[in-house]
Amino acid sequence: MTERVYIFDTTLRDGEQSPGASMNTAEKLRLATQLEKLGVDVLEAGFPAASEGDFDAVSKIAAKLERTQVAGLCRTHKADIDRAWQAVKHAGNPKIHTFIATSDIHLKYKLKMDRDQVIAAVVDAVKYAKSLTDQVEFSAEDASRSDRDYLCKVFGAAIAAGATVVNLPDTVGYAIPSEFAELARYVLDHTPDMHRAILSVHCHNDLGLATANTLAAIGVGARQAEVTVNGIGERAGNTSLEEVVMALKTRNNYLPVTTGIHTEQIYPTSRLVSMITGIIVQPNKAIVGANAFAHEAGIHQDGMLKNPMTYEIMQPEAIGLNANKLVLGKHSGRHALRDRLRDMGYDLSDEELNIVFTKFKELADKKKHIVDEDLEVVVTEGILRTTEYFKLEYLHVSAGTSVMPMASVELSINGRRVRGADWGNGPIDSAYNTIAKLTGTHSELLRFTVSALSGGTDAQGEVTVRLRENGLVALGRGSDPDIITASAKAYINGLNRLEYLKANPVQASQQTI
Repeated sequence: MTERVYIFDTTLRDGEQSPGASMNTAEKLRLATQLEKLGVDVLEAGFPAASEGDFDAVSKIAAKLERTQVAGLCRTHKADIDRAWQAVKHAGNPKIHTFIATSDIHLKYKLKMDRDQVIAAVVDAVKYAKSLTDQVEFSAEDASRSDRDYLCKVFGAAIAAGATVVNLPDTVGYAIPSEFAELARYVLDHTPDMHRAILSVHCHNDLGLATANTLAAIGVGARQAEVTVNGIGERAGNTSLEEVVMALKTRNNYLPVTTGIHTEQIYPTSRLVSMITGIIVQPNKAIVGANAFAHEAGIHQDGMLKNPMTYEIMQPEAIGLNANKLVLGKHSGRHALRDRLRDMGYDLSDEELNIVFTKFKELADKKKHIVDEDLEVVVTEGILRTTEYFKLEYLHVSAGTSVMPMASVELSINGRRVRGADWGNGPIDSAYNTIAKLTGTHSELLRFTVSALSGGTDAQGEVTVRLRENGLVALGRGSDPDIITASAKAYINGLNRLEYLKANPVQASQQTI
């Protein structure tokens, strides 16, 4: 019988630690619903002890999901474990995921504990978590830099205390595939009672080897992969869900294992993550990048026409990409819109559909044809948008080769209308100066990128900005057929996200695995 590899998705927890990628509760719920549709086995919904916002989101996700196991992360502190349990206990299949570092450098400088003290903390934490739920995972933070024999001793103690999964993280992305495979094999062979638990791996991408390390560990017997959609995460990111799943599916002859992932939901999930976080998927990103199935070279095109398998090892339909997309327009009705959105992975309520339909009609008056990328923008701006503390009501910009750029802006700030005007080096700079003056904000613009959502001169422009204020970093995203309006929307969206972060301060240090 083919063995199963469980997919543990941590997009909502570790993925959210990408700079500026914080999500509000409504966005997390929408993404969690899609991840369940994708078929992930475990969804790590957050770190409940970190903040009230995280606790609220984890609780609501646990109450909503029907099939997927919902996990809450916690340190080996009783208060953390209690908080995690309070958040996930309403889930149909709740899980507690507790962790502590095991490398000597972490023990000496961060924890200030000796090895025996760490083992005692692990045993106490796992036993307590096990008294609350049958599903307990233990992670050894910085495992790839830990002493092997000590690591096996810690894992053995965790299993004896009741852990059903022990996780081997490459926390700092330090490992090389052959080295990580050897470590995983050593743990499997030398951990007492290892047959009573599943070995999981959680790899970071600092050296660009997260997926390779994960696959190498699976090759020697690891049976859970901890991943994020689009590989997002702190620093260089985490192991990419889509890369691991499609590698296992495509090279099943080499790695004869299966997953429960519905691969046709990969692309819609990838797009949703990008839309919610504002983190653009690089065009040459494996599996889900815009160029992943594009063939420009003449030799490649000739081979593709004769047989797609000459240059494609996967069919685009396998991940949910379909070249024969239904194109909607101004005469399309509500039913056609609902059907298309369902195909894209959006199962909207009647109230949500009404909001989206209104915005769809507004866009259809500006564009002749509406494609999937346009619909994703409509859904995002209609029902997934961060709570709008600041809202753009009016924008007028004057600019030209012999005209000093000036912007006139009207905003709604908590329902109160304000107007103003200011100059700048260009139309976008003048708009941003005016918005900053009206909102009284002093954020620093770290990044500004522009792209087109589709082809044609009437394509919507997509603008992404990264803002920093008082140590907080937020991504903002805006789309519109008018690129200056899209830029203003992105800036305001970023300011709204900063306001959300200010209102939801982290109440416990965000430790990671």
